[in-house]
Amino acid sequence: MTHTAKALSQLITDAERAARILVVDDNLASLNLLMQVLQRFGFSNLHGVCDGRAVLHAVLDFRPDIVLQDLHMPGVDGFALISEIMSLQGRCSYLPILVLTADSSREARDAALAAGARDFLTKPYDSGEVFLRVRNLIETRFLHLELQRQNAALSRSCEARTEELEAAKLEILERLARAADFRDESTHGHTTRVGELAARIAAQLGLTEAEIDHIRIAARLHDIGKIGLSDSILMKPGPLVPAEFEAQEKHTLIGADILSGSRFPILKLAEEIALTHHESWDGAGYPHGLRGDDIPICGRIVAVADVFDALTHERAYKHAWRLDDAVEEIKLQSGVKFDPAVVDAFLQVAAAYVSSEALETAQLQSNAQLGAAVAA
Repeated sequence: MTHTAKALSQLITDAERAARILVVDDNLASLNLLMQVLQRFGFSNLHGVCDGRAVLHAVLDFRPDIVLQDLHMPGVDGFALISEIMSLQGRCSYLPILVLTADSSREARDAALAAGARDFLTKPYDSGEVFLRVRNLIETRFLHLELQRQNAALSRSCEARTEELEAAKLEILERLARAADFRDESTHGHTTRVGELAARIAAQLGLTEAEIDHIRIAARLHDIGKIGLSDSILMKPGPLVPAEFEAQEKHTLIGADILSGSRFPILKLAEEIALTHHESWDGAGYPHGLRGDDIPICGRIVAVADVFDALTHERAYKHAWRLDDAVEEIKLQSGVKFDPAVVDAFLQVAAAYVSSEALETAQLQSNAQLGAAVAA
């Protein structure tokens, strides 16, 4: 090794020495000479290919960090081969190709670089220049790979952080809904049940999975405005007088105000539900007397779910209705208080509710009978 070559070989790192170098030349003598040059400069992981038709397989099997390729080979279009190698890597990858050819024409150089080659040298070449260009291209390759690793790590970190923020957001919404439940002990669990029933109705209406999940969560905040009502109204054991009813209607406006101004879609949906879930299909609802399709679909869905759950659970001012009686009441209000399409979807869902009640009743009776038999 010459003094210059020895000095140059000391420039490369251990990682660069071990870089996978694919050498392509149909002339066996030229191929062996180039590989010997690279070995003298310290590169140790070399693979030579004489047949241009075997290059793509070699790229896939050897997974080179750089390709040194002759341009004109029998039976192979060197320019097309460069393009095919690049296509194997994908647009986000960086596999440098250094063309080494006896064709010194400007057209050949421009065509090779346009096809994807990163550098171009003509034969006869200077071994020191070959080494420096190979080293620089390998260094760039490794920097690109490191950047990809860092980007992947950053992406995983961002995804984890996003998941944490999403979980925190959902937890806050959950706790806010629970706060609304605890504000009125007589309705405990109401918000959860309404959210689940609203989601099932939404599914029956053909909404997307994302829309269904959002409604399930956002519907739980439909009565959040009740935290702004006085105890004398919220906990009154009997019917409200007109002035009190007018005051309690404001919980829709209070709730919408609490939830307003958010940039999160789910909170925007919750605001819309809080504001519109007491609007009526016939325009007789509150707070704005919206009619028909002017009422957002989320409000129309939650209106049905809210009333059904209120009817079927005991309150301070009433006993719980039987499920089938509550279903009949919802049917009677189709086209009056409720959107007929939403009622139709609800009826499909309600069949499962009624069946589950019958099954639960049968199980309770069976358990009671078994207990009596054991006691006897």
